[in-house]
Amino acid sequence: MSEDSPMSEDSPIQKEPRPIGRKAAKAKRGINSTSNTSKLLEEIARQSALRIEIDKKVQEDDRAMAIEFAKEREYVRKEMEYQRKENEEKKDRETMAMDISHMSPETKQYWKLERKAIMRRRLFRDDGPSNTDWLNDENP
Repeated sequence: MSEDSPMSEDSPIQKEPRPIGRKAAKAKRGINSTSNTSKLLEEIARQSALRIEIDKKVQEDDRAMAIEFAKEREYVRKEMEYQRKENEEKKDRETMAMDISHMSPETKQYWKLERKAIMRRRLFRDDGPSNTDWLNDENP
């Protein structure tokens, strides 16, 4: 007689396999659900990796656009600065070429002072400080 079974082995009644118990059924379902869960977790991990990759690409695109916009703004700023200088130089040339012989004494004095200011700007801008004593002379 075996210790596991209360009946003897030579018993004429053949034992049917015992039905699976609740714990065993749950455990068996758990194995399947673990498989499903692992598949689900793998899919989530794959989707997360794809999302991270897409986010990185978007960030790289955003950086590239920001760099491009910065270059464009810098170009526009330089272009505007160039135009401003060109306009200032044109105005200075017109002032320097102006005929003041027919103007009133006050108007002549104004344009003479403007010419001196232009000369000062040009002398100090181009070469740095230089001998500008002649500009301080009251008799131009």
